[in-house]
Amino acid sequence: MSDETTPTPVEERDDELATEAGEPEGIDQEALERRSAALSQVVKFGDPVLRSAASPVTEFDEGLVAEADRMIGLMRDAIGVGLAATQLGTLRRMLVFQVGSEAEPTVLVNPEIEWRSEEETTTAEEGCLSLPGVIVDVERPLHVRARGVDVHGEPFSIEASGLEARVIQHELDHLDGVLMLDRTERDQRKGALKALREGGTYAPESDDEHEDQTPGGPGREAEEPPVTE
Repeated sequence: MSDETTPTPVEERDDELATEAGEPEGIDQEALERRSAALSQVVKFGDPVLRSAASPVTEFDEGLVAEADRMIGLMRDAIGVGLAATQLGTLRRMLVFQVGSEAEPTVLVNPEIEWRSEEETTTAEEGCLSLPGVIVDVERPLHVRARGVDVHGEPFSIEASGLEARVIQHELDHLDGVLMLDRTERDQRKGALKALREGGTYAPESDDEHEDQTPGGPGREAEEPPVTE
């Protein structure tokens, strides 16, 4: 890839990110079995690798290409929209994401965020393949510009908005040993941790219990299923 900036449109929905937390609906038995096999290879909450910072990639060879292809395959089979190398127990700064079935998967090596819309943020529900059964609200900048290199060491940058920006930030957090639990409010973190300890599930209160019941009202996305990464 070149070092030209690639613009991406604002996503209208943020529902894909939270679907990873639970069992997807409307898929056949074969897809469920592939998902189960993929999830068995994903590191789960409690493993110290999820709290470890990944190291920069310095060797760009066929092994790196193969690792990226494996990550993309597992992400797709798990019905996720993003995956960081640390979630597979590999402390290398590499992430993959694919927002929408029509989109091409993107591999970002040694990523960093150059700019984020600190004054324009949005809150949406997130799930995580490494934290099964848990959904929490996370506030993040709506727009970001990230840069890194591809699997061949060629630099490029990407401007992302909406769901794609959220996924990039979520996966980059993984590479720094940060989890979505660290970015949610205290009560939700306590509820999620309790569910993880007991093997249960957790999701924030439904929007009908909030004063503002308008879909997409202040501080929250419209009432849609959450997205998982």
